[in-house]
This record gives sequence, structure tokens and C-alpha cells, in this order.
Amino acid sequence: MAGLRLIAILFLVSAATGLSAQQLSLFTQYRENLTVINPAAIESDYLVFGQNMTFGASYRNQWAGLEGSPTTQVARFSYLADGMSGVALMGGAHIMNDATGPTGLTGLYGRIAGVLTDDPAYGGFVVGLSAGYVQYRVNGSELVFRDNNDNIGMVDQTQMYPDLGLGIFFYKNVGRYDDIFYAGVSVPQVFGLDLTFQNDDGEFLTKRVQHVYANAGFYKFFDNESFLEPSIWIKYAPNAPANVDVNLRYQLPSTLWVGAGVSTANNLHLETGLILGENVGMANTLRFGYGFDYSFSSFGPTAGNTHELNVTFSFAR
Repeated sequence: MAGLRLIAILFLVSAATGLSAQQLSLFTQYRENLTVINPAAIESDYLVFGQNMTFGASYRNQWAGLEGSPTTQVARFSYLADGMSGVALMGGAHIMNDATGPTGLTGLYGRIAGVLTDDPAYGGFVVGLSAGYVQYRVNGSELVFRDNNDNIGMVDQTQMYPDLGLGIFFYKNVGRYDDIFYAGVSVPQVFGLDLTFQNDDGEFLTKRVQHVYANAGFYKFFDNESFLEPSIWIKYAPNAPANVDVNLRYQLPSTLWVGAGVSTANNLHLETGLILGENVGMANTLRFGYGFDYSFSSFGPTAGNTHELNVTFSFAR
């Protein structure tokens, strides 16, 4: 129960004092969930391979080995009508479940975006919107308090709230090999929520604040059908230090890719994966990815490593 007790205490302390920090789900292989992070983002499957319909799913276990550690599951879908010019429409949806000890949320989102472009295959400016409904929950019967007198007789409770996300995204083919530059800014949760859970014996509060995300990357292609992708993800929440992830991925001429990165939160990222199917827009592909985080922080207790699994199926145009 030590892990659960720690999480419950941190949750209650943050609720009571208004402590601000990163509250939304994190990803090691964030490029695989870029449309979740930014509703205007273009899938990497389209940017690299020209595949305009994608289904994907991911599972993340943060601080593995610690009881009640954060877990996140995501299922997503994306489609780009790339036969259009002027304004090419893009749509999609995702469902996310996130749990940390006795607290969690489940949200269902749809998204729509417009790509301002003469030809989506060569670049464009995208404006996107996501909208959804989220269930926030606390299993009060699982909360463990530091003192018996603190127990206010909480029972399991849920609250439902609408949610909205906004984003912009730009991408452009450049250079001799049609290398691709991309960048975007998003606020995936526009509504700041002030949640109050209560019963006859008392109440506690938790606040969710708006987050601002920025991401950018570059695909450098080579003659042997391999490519190199440096990328960056910047995360900001009010009254908390900005967090920066910097990563580098290399897609080998074969089906394998490898990557590594580091964050200002003192995390080392490692990833690998493979693609089954031809890496061109005329074929369907199945992609598997694994991400690993190791914390090398010298301050505070060791919380454990992080594991992340991703699977993506993309359809030919």
C-alpha cells in the first residue's frame, strides 16, 4: 500500500494547495500520438509514406513497479482527404483512459481540421479543433490518509465535463529529396476545470489548468530509402517549469527504426520498432513501436522506469 498511499497524499496535497504541474498524459513516442497532442497535426504516416488513413493504439505504464503508478491507453483514428485543394479536410477521433492510483479520467474526442494548401502532398497550413466529453473519477474508498482523523468518508464519485482542444500546424517539403519540415502549437485542453468532489462529511478540490504544447521536427531522406528525424516537444503549464523533450530517430533502409532522446525532467528516452509492409503510399503497413524512459535525476526517490507500446495500421491512399 506504500505506493498507493504516496499517490493519495500527493493528490490531496496538490488539491489543497493548488500545486501546478504537468497534468495531461505524457508520451515517449509522442510522434505516434501527435494528433492527440495537437488536433491540427498531420500523421507521420502521411508525411513520410503518403498514407492518408490511420488507426493506432498505445499503452503506457509510467513508473513501472510502483503500486498505483500512472497508466494511459489511447486508441485513435485519422483521415485526410488529400485529393482536395484549397482547403483539404481532415478528420479523426480518439479515446483515452488515464489512471493514477484512485484517480482517473476517460475521454472520447472527435476532431476536424482544414489544410490550407494547393496540394496536401507538398505542404500546407492546418487549423484544427477537437471536442469531447470526459469522465473524471475518484475512488474514494481506495484513498489512504496519513492520519485516521483525515478520513472524511469518501465514496467513489464521478463527474462529467465537456472538453475542447485547438491547434495549428505547418508542414512543407524542402530540398533536393523533398525533405519535410513541420511545426505546430496547441492547447489540447482549452477549458480549465475546477473539480469538487464531496459528500456529507466533507470535500476536496482538484484543478486542471490549460497546457500549451509546441512541437517541431524535420525528416531528412537519403538515397537508400532511410531517413533521419530530429524532433522537439515543449510542454508548458502555468506556474510550472517548461519541459522540453528532444529526440532523434533513424529509420533504417530495412523495416527497423531506432531512436533516443532526453528531457529537461532528467529522463532518457530510448525507442525501437519495425514496419511490416512496403514503405510507400501504394501499400498498407503495420507498425510496432516500443519506448523506454529512464530517470537519471539525483533528487528525490526512484520511482521506476517507463514502458510504452504502440501499434499502428495505415491504409494506402
